[in-house]
Amino acid sequence: MRLLIVEDEKRLALSLARGLEAEGYAVDVVHDGLEGLHRAGEGSYDLVVLDIMLPGMNGYRVCGALRAAGHDVPILMLTAKDGEYDEAEGLDTGADDYLTKPFSYVVLVARIKALLRRRGRAGASPVLVVGTLRVDTAARRVHRDEDEVALTAKEFAVLEQLAVRAGEVVSKSEILEHVWDFAYDGDPNIIEVYVSALRRKLGPARIQTVRGAGYRLVAAS
Repeated sequence: MRLLIVEDEKRLALSLARGLEAEGYAVDVVHDGLEGLHRAGEGSYDLVVLDIMLPGMNGYRVCGALRAAGHDVPILMLTAKDGEYDEAEGLDTGADDYLTKPFSYVVLVARIKALLRRRGRAGASPVLVVGTLRVDTAARRVHRDEDEVALTAKEFAVLEQLAVRAGEVVSKSEILEHVWDFAYDGDPNIIEVYVSALRRKLGPARIQTVRGAGYRLVAAS
């Protein structure tokens, strides 16, 4: 899943991004409200972590503009509460949850997971079934037949991108965009490393290579 952090405290934003990437999320970071509105408005994020006090446009206005434009992406608002801003106003603008600084990172992650689970229940099933393979995107667990398969956070994220489009060809660039982030400038062949690991754990026939195009997850036995 892909998250957007809109936070002008750069050290905090970087710390949050690193932690969430370790949890298996792809994370983009911007430090300006206008840029945050532009990025979130593209519609490619599963959740937005939005600070209130931002240059360019404050978080309330960003949230209100997204909701007015019909975007239903979950929004978790952050603020250093000082009396001027409060939870009611944040929720009135369409935020889904609210967290006051300083906050526990563990609590932040729990809130993010809860919002993502809530969205999964409201929309598509969080369990993706591809043949004998079951990918639970909420619990982040994978079963082959009745056996659970242990995956790293990045392995799960790559598999999830293939599973949501099972039977279709998913390009390396699409996987990089959703599993890493827009700023990744490393070797795109890193995808091959993770696909090879998934084949070892799930069976070599499950992930097909479509030369020059990408990979396809199929319902192999």
